[in-house]
This record gives sequence, structure tokens and C-alpha cells, in this order.
Amino acid sequence: MSKVKPLPRLVVFGDPSKGPVAEAIADFSDFVRGRAVIGATCGLEDCVGGRLEDCRFAVIFGGDGSIISAARQLSVKRVPVIGVNMGKLGYLAEFSLGEIKALFDDILSGKAPIERRMMLGCRVARDGREQFRSTAVNDVVITAGPPFRMIELQMAVDGEPIGGCVGDGLIICTPTGSTAHNLSAGGPILAGSMEAMVITAICPHSLSFRPLVITAGSVVEVTGVRVNDGTTVSIDGQVSMRLTSDDVVHVARADGDFLVVGNPLRSRWDTLATKLSWAEKPRYKQ
Repeated sequence: MSKVKPLPRLVVFGDPSKGPVAEAIADFSDFVRGRAVIGATCGLEDCVGGRLEDCRFAVIFGGDGSIISAARQLSVKRVPVIGVNMGKLGYLAEFSLGEIKALFDDILSGKAPIERRMMLGCRVARDGREQFRSTAVNDVVITAGPPFRMIELQMAVDGEPIGGCVGDGLIICTPTGSTAHNLSAGGPILAGSMEAMVITAICPHSLSFRPLVITAGSVVEVTGVRVNDGTTVSIDGQVSMRLTSDDVVHVARADGDFLVVGNPLRSRWDTLATKLSWAEKPRYKQ
């Protein structure tokens, strides 16, 4: 007698305080009954321990911020993410609720692409002692903060000084994060599957400071020469630490990667073209 093949195990993430998210999770739970087993339903940052073990996929309901919140846990366990967009842009949350239902069997059978995205590891040292450590999906950002005077940062890549930055701060981002804060600051757009880092200044007090793209294996060190009382290092805009003069921010590629299930119905440039109007032609008078 042949054994019955066990159903794939899923973990679901979402913010239950948001009505539409709770409704979508309930709808999806009804849909997958008999197709898969939902091993756990978690908030955005509270799925720990064995709840992620043996999970085939993580289904996250929310916007890109929700995915980023959960990704720091999921990358350690190497659980691929299916993002169901309940937000606005949806760079990482590529599926609508209807699309994930229509494509669910294809996803389980391995027909949907899984893209590997690099992450950053950040740690802050003060007087040679580590004060802070985190991983980042999008970016590590040093912001001037109150009283909003310009700050001065000294930078080095792989131990070689590359100059200073006087301005409102600095962004070090992944290819995934190139379409976030980096894009608004005038940095380049990178394909999400690339392996590289971008260093972009925020409002530099220089006409010659241009964004710098470096290899993924590089190690970046940023030292606070002159900072404000409110100067901080921020991870994905979600986790932060206050910086003081002479603190050293170390940024390098993280050990784990972030796995994202792609939507076969869309290209990687759809969001840029359709929602941000990238490369749209001028509107000429008729």
C-alpha cells in the first residue's frame, strides 16, 4: 500500500490589527484547506523557534514593509517568501490574493521562480566594543537627526579610505533596497538578483559626490567624525540606534540570503514602469 504524501507546510505572517489583512488571511486559510497545512500564523516579528521548521513557504500578507519585517527571521531558516500585496507599490509583495489562488498549485510544484536576494549585516562598535547588530533587507542608513545640522562621516571600503561625506547622511543598500531610500536620494536602480552594494550620500555638501556601486564581498566602515545628538543608524527604517562621535558602523554582506517567490505573470520591471512611471515618454501637445 502506497503512503499518502504529506501536505506541504506553510507559515502565514500578517498584522491582525489591520482588518483587510485579517480578512485576507481567513480567506486564504479556507482556500488552502486540503492543499496545504498552515503550521503557524504569526505577527510580523514574533515567529520564533520551531514554528518555522520544515516550512515550505512563508506567505506574508501586507506591503513591502511587512515582508522586510519578517525577512530577518526567514532568511536564517531559508524559507522562501510569497508576498501578497495589501499595500501600495508591491516591489516584494508581487501577488494579489486572486493571483496566489490561481497560481498556488504551480508554486507548490516548483513552476514559479524563486529569486535569491542578498542581505546586509550591520554592527556598530564604540571604543572597540560591539553595541548593536542587525541584518538588513533594504538598507543601512545613517541620518543626521536633530538638531539637523550637517554631519561629517569618514568612509573606508575594505580598509582603504575613500573620502568623507558632509551632508544629511549616508545610505548603504542592497540591490533590493536600490528602489527604496536610495532611489529617492538619486542612487541607481539595480536588478534585485544582483550581488552588489550601493553607497549613496543624502544631500551631500558637494557637487561631485556621486553614488558608488561596489562588490557584494566588500566591507564598508563609516566613522562618525561630527554628528548631532539625534544622529542614528537605521536598519530598513524599522530598527535603529543612536550614534555618537567616533562610533564605527561596519556593513558587509550577511551570511543568509532572502528568498522571494516571483509572480510568473509579471516582469521584474512592472512596478517601476506601471506605478512609478519609469521611462515614461513626455506628454507632447497634440
